Amino acid sequence: MTQPHATTDLTARSTLHDYADVADACGLRRVVTQVEEAPGPHGSSTRRAAAIAVIRNPWIGTDTDHDLAAEGERIAALLAKLLTDRLLAALGGAAAVQAFGKAALVGNHGELEHAAALIHTPYFGNLVREALAGTSILCFTDGRAEPGELLRVPLWHKTAAATRDYYQTLEVALPDAPHADEIVVIAAASTGPRPHARIGDRATDRPITSEILKEIAL
Repeated sequence: MTQPHATTDLTARSTLHDYADVADACGLRRVVTQVEEAPGPHGSSTRRAAAIAVIRNPWIGTDTDHDLAAEGERIAALLAKLLTDRLLAALGGAAAVQAFGKAALVGNHGELEHAAALIHTPYFGNLVREALAGTSILCFTDGRAEPGELLRVPLWHKTAAATRDYYQTLEVALPDAPHADEIVVIAAASTGPRPHARIGDRATDRPITSEILKEIAL
């Protein structure tokens, strides 16, 4: 008979150091925080970070009609807490975060839906938004992968997703994950826009339709 999971209150608790129970509950093999800094104009800089969790795929061996909801809800919430704690520590708190994104990769013994079950759910997305003080839908990438992948995680503004200056990608190296029976889940954030952003925005665009194709200079 399956034993019920123990309950605990994680709302006011950091998972940066004492997180063995969280790691056990989500099948965590490793968690990594990657940080980079990009110099910008006039002495400015943008810090970007990715928090990366490698977990055991809890659905290995199940069929394509297996209900993913129960485990997905439980594990997604744990991962949201684990990863946002690390982003906040790396970037200086929610007030410093201006852009965010997410990603998931599943190993070859799992389904793409297994990756989706952990990031395309309010148990992950809503908690990431709340922790990072955002309102935008999180842009994302997901897919299958083998160890050694270089993943580009997309980001955009956390409250104004149409702000082009904040469209950016963060490269994440995954030298030993995911194994065939694992899933990699990533939350990423940035303290600013692209370093030299200058392509305008929807607020300043002139209206464009297919009419412009009538007078194209070649």
